[in-house]
Amino acid sequence: MRRPADAVILIISLFMVGLAVAEPFEDATQAYKRGDYETAFSLIKPLAEKGNAYAQDGLGLMYDNGQGVPQDYAEAVKWYRKAAEQGNSSSQFKLGYKYEKGQGVPKNYTEAAKWYRKAAEQGNAGSQYNLGRMYSLGQGVPQDYAKAAKWYSRSAEQGNAGSQYNLGRLYSSGQGVPQDYVMAHMWFNLASARLPASARERRKKAESNRDIVASKMTPAQIAEAQNLAKEWKPKKERRRTASGVN
Repeated sequence: MRRPADAVILIISLFMVGLAVAEPFEDATQAYKRGDYETAFSLIKPLAEKGNAYAQDGLGLMYDNGQGVPQDYAEAVKWYRKAAEQGNSSSQFKLGYKYEKGQGVPKNYTEAAKWYRKAAEQGNAGSQYNLGRMYSLGQGVPQDYAKAAKWYSRSAEQGNAGSQYNLGRLYSSGQGVPQDYVMAHMWFNLASARLPASARERRKKAESNRDIVASKMTPAQIAEAQNLAKEWKPKKERRRTASGVN
């Protein structure tokens, strides 16, 4: 089944490729959007073989999902790696995920953290969240709550609800950051509002944790936290946009 987010990835990539390959890439994107994966695959593979990182990322995605070709995680990893080594943050994120889950490669948390870090440093919010989680759990890196808070914070500021929730937990417990119920309340509040309906249980946890924190706060502190949440706006990090990098 085609996932809407996958189509968005290809559409965004269209605007990042060079003029010389824009037309065939656009044709591939349009074919992908209408579910004609065989045509999309036939158009995007030659671009990937010529070294275009966005096409390599898209080709990896098609192997990953089994769209236009039989699903093949190892082949997906091959193309993600080619794009990732050119600095493509989308493929760096996906390659990190493959190492974390052991799909197409042996499970290796150290390699997962390595690729998440490369994408995170470019502003990829999903990788920032995953790297923060790995520091929090001590997977692939030494456990370090301060570094977990750093990466959750960068991701949370971009609007990642998972990072907002986890950052609220750190502020509530004082792990990696000074204990601050106002900040904990704000991040739990934002997470509960931004988590999708499909994450109902996690939304309930965010609301529950917010209310537990509120029970320890003064009315003035609650008002301050509510105002901070009201005034908060996501701040997207600037990303490198040179050829082959996003």
